[in-house]
Amino acid sequence: MARQSTTLSSSNDNWPQQQVTSGAEYSNKSELINELIRHARRAEAINSKLATAEQSGFSEQNAEEILQEFKQGLTKHD
Repeated sequence: MARQSTTLSSSNDNWPQQQVTSGAEYSNKSELINELIRHARRAEAINSKLATAEQSGFSEQNAEEILQEFKQGLTKHD
């Protein structure tokens, strides 16, 4: 796994630290940041699919099928 150093403003550092210390589902800030990135990647993929569908004028998939397709694709890249 890649190791990286990131500098956060005080307010942006306080929130993830509170999530970790409050007994939330994250044991450290790295877990939380990875989860935030997964959410951002998922949103980006869904938005891309929606933009493609809008440009084509239609999509034969319903919203649930599109979501499942992206969930499967994202788990392959984790």
